[in-house]
Amino acid sequence: MEALVASAIGVMTAAGIYLILRLRVFPVVLGMTMLSYAVNVFLFATGRLAVNMPPILQEGVSSYTDPIPQALVLTAIVISFGMTSVTVMLALGAFIEAGDDYIDLDDDKEKQD
Repeated sequence: MEALVASAIGVMTAAGIYLILRLRVFPVVLGMTMLSYAVNVFLFATGRLAVNMPPILQEGVSSYTDPIPQALVLTAIVISFGMTSVTVMLALGAFIEAGDDYIDLDDDKEKQD
């Protein structure tokens, strides 16, 4: 189970980095979202992958799972959703202003020369 989760984290991280390196705004936003998902799964996996264990102490329960990573992931989901919304609004404003979402780096080099 740990190998499956680790490989899923690796695939999501690789996909996120690949999308961030694109020259369009929308794939960059998707790449940042994929990286935040990978970090969330990583944080959740740090609390030990346990099945049918309660996150709080109860009578008659000898072992439980750690609730701190679960709380961290919930907080990270809310923060990443808010930051994704802000990024999408900034990208939409840039698209409306420029008429295109292509990131053109050649104009900056010509202006410096």
